[in-house]
Amino acid sequence: DEKISGKCAVKFTVNPDGSLSDITVLDGIKACPECDAEAIRVIQSMPKWKPGKIAGKPVSLYYNLPIKFSLPKK
Repeated sequence: DEKISGKCAVKFTVNPDGSLSDITVLDGIKACPECDAEAIRVIQSMPKWKPGKIAGKPVSLYYNLPIKFSLPKK
């Protein structure tokens, strides 16, 4: 309704079991805290990821993901 668009950067941890944790908005949309909350909700609802590996063993790693919010095209 307010015609807000932009990009927010989200950082999270992929754990050795593939679950996601420590979800944080690094750079949000200042005019839209609801967009930041939605970005966190989307990350929380993702299925498990394939974990990173070192020497063949699963390890925790950080991942940064940009999420773009845009208005639908008419």
